[in-house]
Amino acid sequence: MTLDALQRRFSGRTNATRSALMLLAFAAQVAWPRTGLGQSLLDRSPNVSGDWTGAPGTLYFNFLHRFSASSSPERKVSNIPTFLLGAGLPWHTLVGLNYSTNSTLASRFPNEYEFFARWSPFSEDFGAPVDIGAQVDYNNAADGGDAELSVAKRLGVTRVLVAGRALSDPLRSGHAQLSVAGGATIRLGPYVALAGDVASLSDRPSGEPVAWSAGLQLAIPLSPHTLSLQATNTTVGTLQGESRGTKTVRYGFEFTIPITLKRYFGNHEPPPPPVVASQPTVDTAASRVRQVDSLRVDTAARPTPPVTDTVSRAVPQPTTPTPEKTPTPPPNDSARKSPVAAAPKPAPAARVVRTGMRNITYLQSRIEITVGSTIEWKNNDPLAHTVTATDKSFDSGNIMPGQTWKHTFTKPGTYSFYCTPHPFMKGVIVVRGQ
Repeated sequence: MTLDALQRRFSGRTNATRSALMLLAFAAQVAWPRTGLGQSLLDRSPNVSGDWTGAPGTLYFNFLHRFSASSSPERKVSNIPTFLLGAGLPWHTLVGLNYSTNSTLASRFPNEYEFFARWSPFSEDFGAPVDIGAQVDYNNAADGGDAELSVAKRLGVTRVLVAGRALSDPLRSGHAQLSVAGGATIRLGPYVALAGDVASLSDRPSGEPVAWSAGLQLAIPLSPHTLSLQATNTTVGTLQGESRGTKTVRYGFEFTIPITLKRYFGNHEPPPPPVVASQPTVDTAASRVRQVDSLRVDTAARPTPPVTDTVSRAVPQPTTPTPEKTPTPPPNDSARKSPVAAAPKPAPAARVVRTGMRNITYLQSRIEITVGSTIEWKNNDPLAHTVTATDKSFDSGNIMPGQTWKHTFTKPGTYSFYCTPHPFMKGVIVVRGQ
């Protein structure tokens, strides 16, 4: 096959694939305009995804477009898109595919695929000191596997990300390359953040610039979608593309479309309030006979009270000699003076449990605490949530994005709760006695 025929074959395939994916994007945006929170772009920079793993039971469709214009007189605008299709799984895991229809990573590979699996074993949302993420993938253009280990930390309104990458060399088979990336996001409010990052290969050629990006990250208020307006000198949104800089500055955007399956499947009704069981009273002839017999026995066993006259003076009754009491031995001085035996047990200290909502999901669907403890929920979503008890014993009302609400539990019991705007969000609190 000649080179021209090969290019025509790839060109036709690329156009058809691009058209199909654009139709899918349009259909998804129309059919699921408000489904679930996807990858929050306010927590990451354009070229460092880090520990993002989404939420279990949620499908993700993100599309990233980066444009460049040639010099005059043509000034042709070229588009380099990357489409992410992913699924959130339990244990903070995300599996998916990054697909680019116009890759420049390797010659004769205009269609670049990256099949990846990402895992986040530690998160600050669950009390860990840092966020840790790990990713492994296979890239068809490099014909090899890649890996990334990332660490992130929130410092006030700033979130810092650092990542180390091991990449297959697309030009030399069996050779590996190392890359280091770092970035940060600065929250300007619940819906706006500034972000930027840099990355470089350890054996970067002398003529290749350091990869960089800068973005204005936006959360669309009262919706689950996020948008990034960005500038960068990288090409596609794979680990390979995000680690290699070019001499061309590209401008573009990224938009997230999540699909929360719980919204369409399962029980959307709030959990029923707890039912207090009571012992039924059976009024039968046999039970009444037993009650009369027990009353007779109880009356016979009681001592006869003294007879009193009209002025309430007791008539003297025959006296019975009182037996002599055995003298009680003196108490043990050692036991009486022992501070350990006399000191009461200290009550367990009440604690504060911090949790919240993210990806239209309660971070902890089951919480176990002791009486007197306080639970504090923080809304990390761009839309309002509530923490409402099914027995109406507590109700937070609308917790707006970025706000917190706390409640102290003073009675033991099991309390189920849910979110009023999103009743598929459910949880249980078990309060144990001290």
